[in-house]
Amino acid sequence: MAFARNGDVEIYFETFGRAIDPALLLINGLGAQCVNYRVEMCERIAALGYFVIRYDNRDIGLSSKMDEPKFAVDSSDTSLANDRHARDSYLLSDMARDGVAVLDALNVSRAHVVGASMGGMIAQTMAIENPQRLLTLTSFMSTTGDSDVGQPSERARELLYGARSTDRDSYVATQLEGAQVWGSPACFNEEFRTAVAQEAFDRNFCPAGVGRQLRAIQASGSRTVALGALELPTLVLHGDADTLIDMSGGRRTAEAIPGARFVVIEGLGHDYPPQYWDELIGLLESHVGSERV
Repeated sequence: MAFARNGDVEIYFETFGRAIDPALLLINGLGAQCVNYRVEMCERIAALGYFVIRYDNRDIGLSSKMDEPKFAVDSSDTSLANDRHARDSYLLSDMARDGVAVLDALNVSRAHVVGASMGGMIAQTMAIENPQRLLTLTSFMSTTGDSDVGQPSERARELLYGARSTDRDSYVATQLEGAQVWGSPACFNEEFRTAVAQEAFDRNFCPAGVGRQLRAIQASGSRTVALGALELPTLVLHGDADTLIDMSGGRRTAEAIPGARFVVIEGLGHDYPPQYWDELIGLLESHVGSERV
């Protein structure tokens, strides 16, 4: 198993393809392990000539869990730094540095960075704070941190902030319910979703970590002004059936970043089922392929 280190934090990662090809870093969403980017999907992208990297964010999967006092945040951050030690374990900035640490561990100087949902927020933060490490940015089904856009529907909010699962059966049931509320309506497959949920639970189950990730999102504030200073080829993707992060979040992201391309995907919810892989990979290849180095 391969790990990168960001201070005391260990980040588990996996790669697909040849290290000599342009790197493409995939960043996961809230509570999502790296296996959410399915092996078959990663292999398809790698076959196009990319060195694909997927990793577990802190507090999920095989990466470090942040429930021990030894994990300290970087006090050099000025925003919220004075009081966040008592309230929040970390911010999106810390998670963005985790991604940079993965690139460092692989001796990758620059990468195409793709983030979905919370992963999009992390990718945006990485672009703001370490623009020299990105070749391109792709923000998928995400938002800017502004409270007036990208909000969940009432039912999605109830599930998001509802009681956490306590065992394998309740975890699978919660995942299935979430897929029915915010997933792509025409693509729900109970057998597939059940298998994916069982795999994730058996690999790692850390509901407290999901709560800490959610607090990191909430504590990190808006990125809209900072996104306006980016000079980076950017693609923003959002499904028009997304009820977890409303499409207005994607639109605001594209409006904030100079020259960003905004693509609305018809019928796509807050997921990326196999039925949409052809379209998603095609859009991604057209974006990152124009910036090959």
